Amino acid sequence: MKQFTSVSNLQQHLNTLRDQGLVIGFVPTMGALHGGHLALVESAQKNCDVVVVTIFVNPTQFNNEGDLSNYPKRTSEDLDLLQSANCDIVFMPSSEEVYPKDKPKFTIDLGKIATVMEGTHRPGHFQGVVNVVARFFEIIQPHSAYFGQKDFQQVAVVEKLANDLEFDVSIVPVPTKRLSNGLAMSSRNYRLTDADKENASIIYKTLLKGREWADKYSPAVTRQRMEEYFNTGKLELEYLRIVHPQSMEELQHYWVDGAIAGIAAYCGEVRLIDNMKLS
Repeated sequence: MKQFTSVSNLQQHLNTLRDQGLVIGFVPTMGALHGGHLALVESAQKNCDVVVVTIFVNPTQFNNEGDLSNYPKRTSEDLDLLQSANCDIVFMPSSEEVYPKDKPKFTIDLGKIATVMEGTHRPGHFQGVVNVVARFFEIIQPHSAYFGQKDFQQVAVVEKLANDLEFDVSIVPVPTKRLSNGLAMSSRNYRLTDADKENASIIYKTLLKGREWADKYSPAVTRQRMEEYFNTGKLELEYLRIVHPQSMEELQHYWVDGAIAGIAAYCGEVRLIDNMKLS
């Protein structure tokens, strides 16, 4: 497994691989790796000759300084996990390498995506995602890039930026990996106790209830019942929305194919998100 911290050194190595006709896959991470990240690596390995994993805690996508400073850092453990997963390349750049002073920021019009759910509760977050992902696309020039469906809004943002900024890259969503109790794997789970993780399973249970109720009720009634059920648990609900999978418009009276329920909630000070297709 090769490790790089310099953009120029990484690009020189990747250019050699491209000249050999090798297919390059890209898995972006902010470290604190878990089984969900390894599933992304595994998916990339099935379709690519070389897999590049980035470990970079991107400051531009945090709208909360406390959240940024508390983000778990496990570099040694991360490298051990990637080594055991037979990862080919790890890129761990500094902020100065990713964002040189003379480099203009990437921006696109995100439309409705930036005004619902994560867009509402984390202002500026998705423009930060656009900036860092576009920058890594520019640096790595991958043939395909792999993203977890737990952050389904983020996947929509990345698909839009790839299209709008004309990056020649295939965006591959990968299903959410879960613990045995249904809790979605997340780097933030490192901040949870075993009791917290059990309490946080109410998120998954609520989503399952939503899938059950979607067969009987309208989106508005399903959402109401889901909120009532969620509030029988111990977490603090930030939002629960049922939306159109493409437009992100909130659904009220009628279902559409692929309608998605998204939840954000706090387990103590730890913010967790999850989603599930209901219909």
